[in-house]
Amino acid sequence: MKILCSKERLNYAVQIVQKAVATKNPLQILTGIYILAQNNKLELQATNYEVGISCTIDADIQEPGSTVLSGRYFHELVRRLPGESIEIASNEEDRTIKITSAYSQFNLLSFPVEEFPVIKPLDGERILSIKDSTLRDMIKKTVFACATDESRPIFTGGLLEADNEGIRMIATNTHRLALKKDNMSLPNNVKKIIPAKLLNELARSLVSDQPIDVNVYTKRNQIAFSFDNIYIISRVIEGQFPDYNKVIPPNFATVAIINTDQFLNAVERVSLLARDSDYNIIKFNFKSDSVVISSNNPDIGKACETTPANINGNDIEIAFNARYITDILKNIDSEDISFSLNTPLSPACIKPFGDENYIYIITPVRTN
Repeated sequence: MKILCSKERLNYAVQIVQKAVATKNPLQILTGIYILAQNNKLELQATNYEVGISCTIDADIQEPGSTVLSGRYFHELVRRLPGESIEIASNEEDRTIKITSAYSQFNLLSFPVEEFPVIKPLDGERILSIKDSTLRDMIKKTVFACATDESRPIFTGGLLEADNEGIRMIATNTHRLALKKDNMSLPNNVKKIIPAKLLNELARSLVSDQPIDVNVYTKRNQIAFSFDNIYIISRVIEGQFPDYNKVIPPNFATVAIINTDQFLNAVERVSLLARDSDYNIIKFNFKSDSVVISSNNPDIGKACETTPANINGNDIEIAFNARYITDILKNIDSEDISFSLNTPLSPACIKPFGDENYIYIITPVRTN
């Protein structure tokens, strides 16, 4: 094998695939990056058996071939090499790979290439094609609500649901729920729970300057995303996702319209004193034409701030985990939010004012 390629392109490809390099797996081969050179294309792959990522770039292939190099060292090396181009050549005598750039030369030991579980394109059906910006937005606006407790795996992923009414992404940790819709109609029904870690990596990879289509494929317990020069495949989380529609109250007794930025800034300031408490609790008093936000930490002090609001309905005092409030406010792009409530102990709803395609349900905290 002998290739010559741009350092910038190679660094880009290595950064994409190294997210799937195994770090704690006892199989050494999974800590490597598989490199395949043929037809003036250089394909890099990494997998930890849960997630597999492939990235293909243009390169000058002088001698085709394949190898597997330590993901950790290859990543660091490519990132730090001088020069604008990199030459990679195999040495059959000592099973090393010579990597040359400008005045630097490194020889890395390779792993047995035949042991690497090469990623094959999923031969399942394509269930949908979606614009990268739409998918990225759906992930960004929901995945933060996923649970991090692995003892309840069903809640550590986002539900991708699609039918003739549109496409939806839903995430919940049972204390809060985020739902983002798009009205794109699909002929076939889809219901897959995708691990949050994969969704985060997918969103970070969707950075094209030009709008591109993301093709989504499924087969039994796997899902794959293909776009640009990247292919990502993962296992889905198996199990029954709860009926999220039952969590969304049909109507509310109190609805407040509040400026998003003003409200976010006030909540962040008041929550400064609540962060060290057990549950990071802050109180909200919806009354008349304002919301009074307060926190009380016996070890630090008290905080209170008033934010103007247009309130229709009953006065209500209610408490929430402050982080659960700031998380949603940071993901709302509209100037105003709609904050809807019923009782101090029933779920509330936060959404962009006038937008029914993004809904956030949050459970209050019981206080003395």
